[in-house]
Amino acid sequence: MTTFQDNQTCLRAESRASASGLIHRVRFAPADYPWLHWSWRIERAIPQGDPATKAGDDYAARVYVVFPGLFFWNTRSLNYVWAGGLAQGAMRPNPFTANAIMIAVQSGNTHAGRWMTEHRNIVEDYKEAFGEPPPEAGLIAIMTDTDNTGGSATACYGPISISSSP
Repeated sequence: MTTFQDNQTCLRAESRASASGLIHRVRFAPADYPWLHWSWRIERAIPQGDPATKAGDDYAARVYVVFPGLFFWNTRSLNYVWAGGLAQGAMRPNPFTANAIMIAVQSGNTHAGRWMTEHRNIVEDYKEAFGEPPPEAGLIAIMTDTDNTGGSATACYGPISISSSP
């Protein structure tokens, strides 16, 4: 739902033992547009989040960049998360598939309740995650997710953009 939070227009997502997501299909070459920019705000991190287990694979906020493969099992993604149980800066495979890499851009409640503006180099993150340059990207998505822990979360997402420079 589009709303107004702290003088900023945003998409507000709520999740109660479920998941709330929005997908935007957009094809682009990360070599031409390597920078992803966004702002987000959460009410609180998910304390039961455990990135090592399927039961703990929940995040108050996620921003995905998806790189479609010929078959669904070849699809890869970078998942920029506001984590509860993953240290800020950590990168690890999702417990459901090694083709989805979780990157903790924010962690815990230190900045909960405040807008945070993020900038990530998709090309560098992809190379670190998968050991090669990224193929064409096919979509960007957001998700607020508590289906595995049974918890609840609220997040707001500001504008998301890609660019050729930081």
